[in-house]
Amino acid sequence: MRANHHQFVAFAYVVREGSFSAAATRLGVTQSAVTQHVAKLEKQVGSQLLLRGREGIALTRTGQEFFDLADRLVALDTAISERLEGYDAMARGHIKIIANAPLPALKAISLFRQAYPDVEIDFALHDWTTATRLLRERRADVGLITDPPHIGDWERVPVQEAQYVAYVLPSSPLADRDMLHLRDLVRETIILPESGSLTERIVREALVEHGTHFQRTIKMTTFPLMCEAVLQGAGIAIFLGNSGLISRGLVEVPVAELSEPHETAVVAPKDRARLRLVKAFIDIASSSDFR
Repeated sequence: MRANHHQFVAFAYVVREGSFSAAATRLGVTQSAVTQHVAKLEKQVGSQLLLRGREGIALTRTGQEFFDLADRLVALDTAISERLEGYDAMARGHIKIIANAPLPALKAISLFRQAYPDVEIDFALHDWTTATRLLRERRADVGLITDPPHIGDWERVPVQEAQYVAYVLPSSPLADRDMLHLRDLVRETIILPESGSLTERIVREALVEHGTHFQRTIKMTTFPLMCEAVLQGAGIAIFLGNSGLISRGLVEVPVAELSEPHETAVVAPKDRARLRLVKAFIDIASSSDFR
């Protein structure tokens, strides 16, 4: 017996939604039905596709290969449904968005919500490494990524540019400077995003290039947390300029060795970029209203 369409779709949704129960909810079927479809697909393939653990599901190497095909099938299904259902498919749809750039993502989501108030939105903020991996693995519909890699299978539309700055308290002696150098910060406590972030990599490379070393650093998971730490007097944060309203009350001072502009773009797998909801999000994120 050959694997059928329903088995591939069930498998794709389990991976995209992160669990059998969530996939069943999204598909409008029982969890038992989803489990049976995936089990039959694994039997047909002759290899395990999913690893089930306490922290959720993970793909085996064979599973990743089949998921790429299965998700393309889901995208094609969605495109056909959109053609048949017209505007109704957009009015009551679902879109999964990821980002490593908080402010552009939230601005785009706000504008998208105004245009499509009944669409269900799943949004998650990740470090650069995780965000690009999830898009490469087709775990999301669309992403807002700073300096995304050039991948032939991705639609890529630039939305804004920014450079790295030091976020300091207004009372800091450094707040009145027009420009800082890395050497000005070596005795300060420097707050950086977690390992795997674009910022952490850019700063680390700049330090090596210029033969500089920060004596004290603190790693934090999100930009809002970094800003709160600066406000509490924990140190000076380095992040892209104009990254969020949470930074109000702080002074942004450019850093000479980090002055290169970095482009944030909205990116999506090309087949998903043609889906109406994803295309609408890309259009909004790259519109003049957004900028």
